[in-house]
Amino acid sequence: MDIKAFKMDGLGNDFVIIDRRKNDVNLSKEQIIQIGDRNNIGFDQIIFIESEIKDTLPITIYNPDGIEVGACGNGSRCIAYLISKENNQRFINLKADNKILEAEILSEKNVKINMGFPEFNDWEKIPLKNEKLNPKMIELDFLKKEYDTGFCVNIGNPHIIFFVEDCSKINITNVGPKIENHHYFPERVNVTFAQIIDDKNIKVNVWERGAGQTKACGTAACATVVAGYLKELTNNNCNIHFSEGKLSIDYDRSNGQIYMTGPVSDIKEITLKI
Repeated sequence: MDIKAFKMDGLGNDFVIIDRRKNDVNLSKEQIIQIGDRNNIGFDQIIFIESEIKDTLPITIYNPDGIEVGACGNGSRCIAYLISKENNQRFINLKADNKILEAEILSEKNVKINMGFPEFNDWEKIPLKNEKLNPKMIELDFLKKEYDTGFCVNIGNPHIIFFVEDCSKINITNVGPKIENHHYFPERVNVTFAQIIDDKNIKVNVWERGAGQTKACGTAACATVVAGYLKELTNNNCNIHFSEGKLSIDYDRSNGQIYMTGPVSDIKEITLKI
């Protein structure tokens, strides 16, 4: 079976996008894993565009391990840009896991999106294992001595952020899976090691649950700014630097919501052979 799809990326964070508005394409977990293999097509997330409901397009997101997730910031920006080219729209509303994501096309291949309200107080909403764990001070025995505590934020999916002197020196392929699968995190967790350049610029090294080390991650960028600001380490408006560029994150203290702005790639049409 041949399936028409799109391939896009945001700063190297890459996605396969399948439009289910006209053709009801259903893939099994095994098929998603097959497509996600880097020896095949490969992706950080595969995203399905669903039928429009009241001027809003629902999207469904899966990691390369075939597990559905609740948010993907860069992927959502890519889809907003794809839809804008289709309908010549400047404003696009998406819906991911019951959260409305309002996107705006600022200029050619430059997209801003409202990622909503970050959660960092309620252990059940991160989620964490139990109420004894403080989301703002997570101690992991094998990291405590060298990296102190982690700060947890949910921005549609769970993140933990450690602030370090040099994030490039972190062997994230070794430590990332250990943190991701730690028993404190019932839904696993995305992992970021963040290096503060100054109060408005942060460099990061990211490990995504179910995807591994990624070139960029929009929700990790959002979570990092929230954590940095609440720990009084950075401004609430920061540039998050990845290997292929930066995202501008604004944690708007007037309304408590977080906005992400950055580039997306060209739109590439591909065929998936299942």
